[in-house]
Amino acid sequence: MDARIQVLNENELQDNRYVVYWMQSSQRTEYNHALEYAIVEANKLSKPLLVCFGLTAEFPEANTRHYTFMLEGLKEVQANLVEREIQFVLRAISPEKAAIEIAQLAAVMIVDRGYLRIERDWRKEVANSIECPLIQVETNVIVPVESASPKEEYAARTIRKKIQVQLDTFTSSLEENKIQHFSLNEDLPFSTLVPIDIPILLDHLQVDGTVPAVDGFKGGTGEAKKRLADFIERKLPFFNDDRNKPGYDVVSDMSPYLHFGQISPLYIFHQLQAASPSENKESYIEELVIRRELSMNFVFYNEKYDQYVGLPDWAKETLADHESDERKFLYTLKELEKAGTHDPYWNAAQNEMVLTGKMHGYMRMYWGKKIIEWSQNSKEAFARSLYLNNKYNLDGRDPNSFTGIAWCFGKHDHGWKEREIFGKVRYMNAKGLERKFDMQKYVDKINGLL
Repeated sequence: MDARIQVLNENELQDNRYVVYWMQSSQRTEYNHALEYAIVEANKLSKPLLVCFGLTAEFPEANTRHYTFMLEGLKEVQANLVEREIQFVLRAISPEKAAIEIAQLAAVMIVDRGYLRIERDWRKEVANSIECPLIQVETNVIVPVESASPKEEYAARTIRKKIQVQLDTFTSSLEENKIQHFSLNEDLPFSTLVPIDIPILLDHLQVDGTVPAVDGFKGGTGEAKKRLADFIERKLPFFNDDRNKPGYDVVSDMSPYLHFGQISPLYIFHQLQAASPSENKESYIEELVIRRELSMNFVFYNEKYDQYVGLPDWAKETLADHESDERKFLYTLKELEKAGTHDPYWNAAQNEMVLTGKMHGYMRMYWGKKIIEWSQNSKEAFARSLYLNNKYNLDGRDPNSFTGIAWCFGKHDHGWKEREIFGKVRYMNAKGLERKFDMQKYVDKINGLL
């Protein structure tokens, strides 16, 4: 069996009318292994296919910013499925409940794979509650997480070769299949929320409106592909030299789209492979595949990925040794949230996240390190970092985000020269930024958004 495919229960095929694809983490119709597998199964069984999505307003830490972006993508999903004559079923209930409900109509159910605790719990609950088989198809990584490694990896260097030797196995193109039995005009025994009217849906769900949507990012596969094409054409040639420069715009901005599964990492990989060979391409693939899939490894194998206790022992010990060190500056959470510190570079990073829904990658590291320095203790700093990141970033609440926060506290890193507050955890300061980059350019760029 393909390593992407896992049977989640031992149930027998049911004598029901449909094959159902329970879409959750892979919110796209292109380069979606789970969707294509479902179409093949439906054709094999001579049954129509339904695609189901459960929309809960209670996803932890999600707000109007996140829901607007997601719904823009789901609106495109619906339109693309209509073109393929497949009915999209959008239910205003929690994903696992929507799946259990529609499974009563299913001969077999297919689901994509998620790595966070809540996503895994949903799949376990559904697998144990339905009568038909539940088959999981992994499509949001290039090398399936358990194929890449059977354990939590120490760092990028320990997982890199394990992934690289398997790339050829998992990077073949994905064929798009045509459904043989249409479901568009099928009458179902419950109401759905399509066509999708985003303002009405947000009001209906009573989504947390404290963080507004952003103008700079529109959700959906089409928008993701446009941004990727622009990146490859205009920015990739400068990626290796300039990606870490905060005042420059040479990043791909793929992370929000990858977070919601609106674009496939395999599609990105193929588009990059078609570009001219260069160290820029290899640097980007390192980020897309090795670093990103290291984060999947972390949240999959470490049950405490979102808790301070889940950090490496050496990091917790050295931070504890320096817990009583004097902090020159201490800020409240509200002061941090309002970018009210003495540091113009940190304030710019915080404002970038609040205003645009995304923060420059290098500044995320500096941003997290300073929260450690300006909090009463490292546990408080960890909680604050997660809170701010998950509230404002479109790619918050993501394996990459959880891993990035943990990295600031020593995860996937090693001990450095011991110093106050940080102990042996890596330290960053404003002078280091100034030596490397034109920081005024970054500050002016962000201040121009205020």
